[in-house]
Amino acid sequence: MAARRATAGRTGDGAGRQVSGDRGTDGGQVDGGHGTGDDAAVDEETARHWDELYQGRERHWSGRPNPHLVDVVGALPPGTALDLGCGEGGDAVWLARQGWRVTAVDVSTTALARSAAAVTAAGVAALVDFQRHDLARTFPAGVFDLVSAQFLQSPLDFPRAEVLRAAVRAVAPGGRLLVVEHGAVPPWGNAEHHHVRFPTPQETLVDLDLDPDGWHVERLDAPQRQATGPNGETGTLIDHLVLVRRR
Repeated sequence: MAARRATAGRTGDGAGRQVSGDRGTDGGQVDGGHGTGDDAAVDEETARHWDELYQGRERHWSGRPNPHLVDVVGALPPGTALDLGCGEGGDAVWLARQGWRVTAVDVSTTALARSAAAVTAAGVAALVDFQRHDLARTFPAGVFDLVSAQFLQSPLDFPRAEVLRAAVRAVAPGGRLLVVEHGAVPPWGNAEHHHVRFPTPQETLVDLDLDPDGWHVERLDAPQRQATGPNGETGTLIDHLVLVRRR
């Protein structure tokens, strides 16, 4: 999960994250992001939160792609993709291996460096462009065939609805926006968080403020999946999924 005014992000297994980028290895390119990625455009508290999160472990997420991304995108022809809150690069690597040209965004320099190393190790660095954005302040330029917002949720102040509407504007004609979010606290989560209420898929759809004549809703549901917690606990997770296609 993320910090105040952060772009929250996802986990490779469905937790939140947002990252800031710096530069990586000799592979995936990391830049400031269309003239908006300089340090002045990043909230220092947000960046510090995410960097400390990633620096606390050698690897924070599993490295696997988010399962709903694989389920939804696996049958689609490759094109251009925007990965919001790319974390350690699990989704970016998977998308590039399917032939997608990926713009991967985060606020954490630590996460971006790890993502760049991951795409280099996977041999797909030429297909991934890394950019540093604090999504509460700046957003990548351009339009994309796929915009993926996986677990873009944050415990900090974060203008979620505004960022999701920016994601809507970044979808090319015929393209798709995939939003996957936590639907409930994991069974092994901190007891003090179990009172938290997560937006329903229907509420998220309303937040997107779509023109019904310009968009088709392909999925609006709350799939469940089995997962393993940080200490080996197993349980059922509830996710909220919104998939819309621009006509």
